[in-house]
Amino acid sequence: MVNLGVSIGGLKFKNPVITASGTFGYGSEFDDFIDLSRLGGIILKGTTIEPREGNPYPRMAETPSGMLNAVGLQNKGIDYFEKNIYPKISGYDTNVIVNINGSYIEDYIALAERVNKLGKIPAIELNISCPNVKMGGMAFGTNPDSAREVTREVRKVYSKILIVKLSPNVTNIVDFARIAEEEGADSVSLINTLLGMSVDVSTMKPSLSTITGGLSGPAVKPVALRMVWQVAKAVKIPVVGIGGIMSTNDALEFLLAGATAIEVGTASFIDPQISVKIIDGISEYLTAKGFGDIKDIIGLINR
Repeated sequence: MVNLGVSIGGLKFKNPVITASGTFGYGSEFDDFIDLSRLGGIILKGTTIEPREGNPYPRMAETPSGMLNAVGLQNKGIDYFEKNIYPKISGYDTNVIVNINGSYIEDYIALAERVNKLGKIPAIELNISCPNVKMGGMAFGTNPDSAREVTREVRKVYSKILIVKLSPNVTNIVDFARIAEEEGADSVSLINTLLGMSVDVSTMKPSLSTITGGLSGPAVKPVALRMVWQVAKAVKIPVVGIGGIMSTNDALEFLLAGATAIEVGTASFIDPQISVKIIDGISEYLTAKGFGDIKDIIGLINR
């Protein structure tokens, strides 16, 4: 048997495959397709203090080898989450992680305090990098001082595993990873979507109501992989790789480049079973290569 277990801080994952926030709902949407207990973890859709309607339609557009989205963190807020969602996900036999978002540092602090009290949530993903909201997110993730402050303040009130999600829309992502590490993050996840746009030539208007949105899918993988490789060499905390992971081979590239775990996002829209297929594929790869433990290949290209 191959050991697929990995750890982030003191939190153990049965395997390194996690579903990315915003692409997997609250998990229950995929109950008919996969056994959720097989996943290393689930990162729930972005949660904010107050309910958000999101951006006006249209807010998704296909692009070559990917997609643009400008959903805008549509959700019903933390009160609804605690009352209606949390009881349903408490029984999941996997790590359930909440992705938290805010327009102001006070929002992040308040959310972290609320989630910290939920016994069945062992970690949060601090989203300081969302490119499709008009306030917060992007500003925190692209300004070193803001990134430092929000990470520091959340760390003060949150006692469990803290994963900071980084933006690729910066000059040097390593600087932001080091900031997160210095301010007490247990891990960094990268990358969030790249800022992009599309124009509908038939209407002669932007394809998205917000004009720009977040680019995800295979088109971003080479950029994401490069950034994960750079960050994994620069920090001592675990790195979670995200960006265009559509297959087992894609996931393996990130692991070999130094990611301790990976998140599957856009691929779940195409194949709702892809996450468990990747788990099986990683196991088969390790067996074929003669490795008994996944940790034997993490960061292998850097050794």
